[in-house]
Amino acid sequence: MSLDVSPALLEQAERGEVDEADFVDCVRTSLPYAWEMISSLVAQLKVDGGDFADNQTPPPDEQARGQLLRALASDAIRGALQRHFGVRLAFQNCHRVAVFPLDASVDETLARFTSVRNQLLNQSPEFRDC
Repeated sequence: MSLDVSPALLEQAERGEVDEADFVDCVRTSLPYAWEMISSLVAQLKVDGGDFADNQTPPPDEQARGQLLRALASDAIRGALQRHFGVRLAFQNCHRVAVFPLDASVDETLARFTSVRNQLLNQSPEFRDC
């Protein structure tokens, strides 16, 4: 899944300097399902507090799943989203996205969430082809 890059943003990239706010806006418009998922989790974390907020509902279709994969598998996109929202993102399977505050007090929880053990414990035959 590719980003829908405007001519102006492409021109910025060709010149060598890209305004990160413009890049984030490109991500927002190109990957609306992923954007909404992450922004709603950030809002949930702010309202509910706690160590993290996560999604456990599978995407409605393959296009939505592809948007999540694109957003979280790209170092540039993931990093820009983390900076924009002021959180750390974690991704466990085809749909389990979590947002963690930047606060070091949740480092242990984040380490558990992203551990090999938790990766194995969160497997299911229904996720085999996701």
